[in-house]
Amino acid sequence: MATETSFLYVHAPFCARRCNYCDFAVHVSRTGDVQAWQSAIAGELASVETEGLFRLSDELDTLYVGGGTPSLLGAEAMKRLAEVVGPHRLEADGLEWTSEANPESLTLELAKAWRAAGVNRLSLGTQTFHEPTLKWMGRLHGSEGAVQSVKTAKAAGLSNLSIDLIFGLPQRLDRDWGSDLDQALAMDVPHVSLYGLTVESGTPLGRAVAEGRETPIDEERYRDEYLLAAEVLTAAGYEHYEVSNFARPGRRSLHNTAYWDGSAYLGLGNGAHSYAHPVRKWNERDWPIYVVKAVAGTSPEADRERIGEAEQRLETYWLGLRTDAGLSVDGLAPAQEALVATWAARGWTKRVEPTVALNAEGWLLLDRLAVELDEAATG
Repeated sequence: MATETSFLYVHAPFCARRCNYCDFAVHVSRTGDVQAWQSAIAGELASVETEGLFRLSDELDTLYVGGGTPSLLGAEAMKRLAEVVGPHRLEADGLEWTSEANPESLTLELAKAWRAAGVNRLSLGTQTFHEPTLKWMGRLHGSEGAVQSVKTAKAAGLSNLSIDLIFGLPQRLDRDWGSDLDQALAMDVPHVSLYGLTVESGTPLGRAVAEGRETPIDEERYRDEYLLAAEVLTAAGYEHYEVSNFARPGRRSLHNTAYWDGSAYLGLGNGAHSYAHPVRKWNERDWPIYVVKAVAGTSPEADRERIGEAEQRLETYWLGLRTDAGLSVDGLAPAQEALVATWAARGWTKRVEPTVALNAEGWLLLDRLAVELDEAATG
């Protein structure tokens, strides 16, 4: 029987340039091919409906368009996507329709067209306000680009905004993290997402580190920058509701919550993932391979896995501990209860009843703590 889902992710892979740390499923192109993208998403959706693992709800709760750089697809992209998804699915009063955009390709014309199509939330790839660091990353917007993009979005009626900020950068760049946080607050946006720099082996940054040409940030500085962000943003009235996410009251990301609470979700596009318990599947990452299969109506699935009982238990712990809602303590084994008490004594929790919820110090240790809790369940 097909699993119904009201949470849809659509990937837009086009990027004018690949950032030096990026390991995402992107396709480098000066412009996005909106016609091929529309045809591919339509073809994949048809194949999904034929397969029968998923059924897209008649009314969506969330639609998230990520990338890549969706704004490279132009002003008509979201109208075309609505045609593919079905306008009737996008009529719910509470629909959260988010699209990512980069500052350099967000124009007033585009923002107004997207708003008219139904987009009501925008996620902007700010990363930093430090000009030398933007150049080091390979970003195409200058230090004032992010500020202008927020003004442009608001002028188009898109006030539900999120900005991305990246921390944990090499110290030699001399980026002032505190200054970045202050400038983010000055932009007066309702949501901020943090990303710690990770070094992936297949990226230019990964190769530079492997060859000794670049040194990643040390763990202590990474920790200090994360904790500073948590302190500054919560003091400014943001709720630290998930490891990497901060929101003004009422402005949490509904789409991301579906990933964290175990809901079924459907992903369309190259590299996109889908989940319907106990099956997780993912698409071909390479855009040229994906688009040929999808347009032909052939499933672009690359592989899938079946989540076993042991894997599901660990995922439940990891997902539960990553949000401020916490993990229910009902049913924890005595060894697990003792472990949670140890966490509290070490200052890693902000609540242990009726759920165990980690604080910022604890979230820095999330992966380790989830594994420890899992081991205590069977040890």
